[in-house]
Amino acid sequence: MTTTIWHNPRCSKSRLTLALLEAQHIKATVRLYLEDAPSSAEIESVVRQLGIRPWELLRRGEKIFKELGLSNESDDAALLDAMSQYPILIERPVVIHQGRAILGRPPENVLTLIE
Repeated sequence: MTTTIWHNPRCSKSRLTLALLEAQHIKATVRLYLEDAPSSAEIESVVRQLGIRPWELLRRGEKIFKELGLSNESDDAALLDAMSQYPILIERPVVIHQGRAILGRPPENVLTLIE
């Protein structure tokens, strides 16, 4: 059973989520997604596992979001491509466990994946 966290060590929610996994004795593969950006296909798979649209995984407060002119009207493929090209746009942390995914906001959300 593989568990992966798309992690940004500078993010407090991401750090708390990783600590919560460790406290539950879950050995997660840590993917520093800002350095190892997921492909559009990987993001699309995670979005499906989350049961959301790509728009809902976007960090809309980022400067690059405004610069790219993205909006709720943007095509899903364009949003996926933008997140792959500029991974800072991906909301964090994302935890993937046994074919399911959850956003660690709040960090306690991850407990629903491992119960």
